[in-house]
Amino acid sequence: MTPAHSAVEVGSARTRGSVLEVLWVATMLGLTSFGGPIAHLGYFHDEYVRRRKWIDEHSYADLVALCQFAPGPTSSKVGFSLGLLRAGYLGGLAAWVGFTLPSAVLLLLFAYGASALSGPVGTGVLHGLKLVAVAIVAQAVWGMARTLCPDRERASIAGVAALIVLLSTSAFSQLAAILFGAVIGAWLCRHSGVVRAEHAPIKVSRRVGVAALVAFFGLLFGLPLLRGLVQSQAIATMEAFYRSGALVFGGGHVVLPLLREAVVVPGWVTDDAFLTGYGAAQAVPGPLFTFAAYLGAVMGPPPSGVSGAVLGLVAIFLPGLLLHLGTLPFWETFRQRAGTQAVMRGINAAVVGLLGAALYSPIWTSAVQGPQDFAVALVGFILLIGWKAPPVVVVAVSALGGAAFALF
Repeated sequence: MTPAHSAVEVGSARTRGSVLEVLWVATMLGLTSFGGPIAHLGYFHDEYVRRRKWIDEHSYADLVALCQFAPGPTSSKVGFSLGLLRAGYLGGLAAWVGFTLPSAVLLLLFAYGASALSGPVGTGVLHGLKLVAVAIVAQAVWGMARTLCPDRERASIAGVAALIVLLSTSAFSQLAAILFGAVIGAWLCRHSGVVRAEHAPIKVSRRVGVAALVAFFGLLFGLPLLRGLVQSQAIATMEAFYRSGALVFGGGHVVLPLLREAVVVPGWVTDDAFLTGYGAAQAVPGPLFTFAAYLGAVMGPPPSGVSGAVLGLVAIFLPGLLLHLGTLPFWETFRQRAGTQAVMRGINAAVVGLLGAALYSPIWTSAVQGPQDFAVALVGFILLIGWKAPPVVVVAVSALGGAAFALF
């Protein structure tokens, strides 16, 4: 292995690719991934695991489990990791840019007054896009359950994890479900399957990991001090968005109360503008954290506009990505221990349960409102499972189906 690849290693040479390839694939996902963070994991599973085979099923589930544990946007961290796997650090950056930029640009345009879709056709198209998530997540649950829950012990863990999420109103229910999977997996899954001794496909050097952790904590505690010493609205804005991104557990929607306190309470953004932007964020693909681009653009005190959008966007994503990069070297050591792989099997089963719970709520409950909606979702599911159609085709078919039912 050459020195250039000493920091990031992959399982085999066939997994290496170009930065442009990663950027292209991530951008296509950024343009078509509707439905929120859990739905995004379904899109990623279809594209990166099933279609392109950049990572195997078990390693993908391990990665999702790690990204669920730490604060920050889960789907963005998974995408960043897969870009890192494919093309090194620039690949990770390209994956983040490609997945984030489409929704950030759309919300920036909305902040400048771009008209939203209206009328029956526009409403139908937006509703059809919600139905895409039903088909994508159903396919992901189907595929991951067959691989990760092959016996009654792991199927039971998945079922209980789903119930924990469905029956709880706590923002930490997803974390609780994963912890349940870890504890019960250590007990029930000690003799389930063959112990996997291979290296994780992504390996970051400890030096890079420690540097990322130092940067994460340095900014977390240093920005408030700097904000108090320097009367700069740019520093205040960066500190507010960074703090919000660093304290989010449980998915993108949990960031909303933190963001509201960060930008509405000090009077930078009005409540009406905040809620209007949140509504627009539901109608665009990609990560919900791109809501920060809208907020940065509409803020009263400068920097606002494009510069405010860029500052808010980078600041809210940065803590999660730094913390994730810092934990990857130690995750590698953890997952190689034979005694802890029972824990991982339990966690992987719990992840399937999380995905199954999300398929019902909020995805099914918010999208399927009648037999015509079920018909559109069923067509998308059959296209994915039976015809192996790419997600972009399902997006187009679902949007047209939603518009047609809205008209006729």
